Amino acid sequence: MLKKSITYQDYNGTERTEDFYFNLTQAEIMEMEMSTTGGMSEYVKNIVDAKDAQALVKIFKDIVLKAYGEKSLDGKKFMKSEEITRGFACTEAYSQLFMELATDSDAAAKFVDGIIPSSVIKKTG
Repeated sequence: MLKKSITYQDYNGTERTEDFYFNLTQAEIMEMEMSTTGGMSEYVKNIVDAKDAQALVKIFKDIVLKAYGEKSLDGKKFMKSEEITRGFACTEAYSQLFMELATDSDAAAKFVDGIIPSSVIKKTG
């Protein structure tokens, strides 16, 4: 799980710094991999090799929004829903994060590493 502190200006002009949480479970990663012909990893590699920036931005947006959720106070649940995702996507915090990841490949790599469970990394590494 990745906890990301984001500073942004809300739509009332107030500067805010808030913590946002991102995570992909093993099941979500498997679903992404199995739902794409040839696998998600191969699909992304082909897009990168073809230098298809438009497709890469769409995939990255999908990954960020799929990983976003709200952690319960007791840490037992990481809740995701269309409503939670839509609420985040409508914030300036999302815009700030998206621009950071789209313009800084190191930040993007750290983000992806942070949302993948360590158990998945151990299996593939």
